Amino acid sequence: MPPDTLETLRQVNDSLRSALIRLRPERKDCVTIRPQDFSDILSQLLRAAECLGRLPLNSDAGAALEQESLEYRSNLEKLKQFLPDLHGRLLAEKTRLENAQLHVAAAAAWTRASKKIL
Repeated sequence: MPPDTLETLRQVNDSLRSALIRLRPERKDCVTIRPQDFSDILSQLLRAAECLGRLPLNSDAGAALEQESLEYRSNLEKLKQFLPDLHGRLLAEKTRLENAQLHVAAAAAWTRASKKIL
């Protein structure tokens, strides 16, 4: 096992835990979610995949690595459950913003029309 495998998995798990807390479903406000959040998650997933891909198939990895692997799997399962809800919240926010934009455009058109009348 490469010496940095365990540390890499620990870092990935820390990052995924932080992302799950930051983007948790209880938060209805999507304003704080940035595209970079998704890039960071993808980057961590790719990092873990590369790290785990370097392990031999019948590796006696050790208890610490086994624990980190189980935590990584748990984080993946949480993401799997969490992402559809987040997707729905983001779509709802998109619709809300589109409606607000239409409202602003209608108000601007009304203002222009009112100025012509006066």
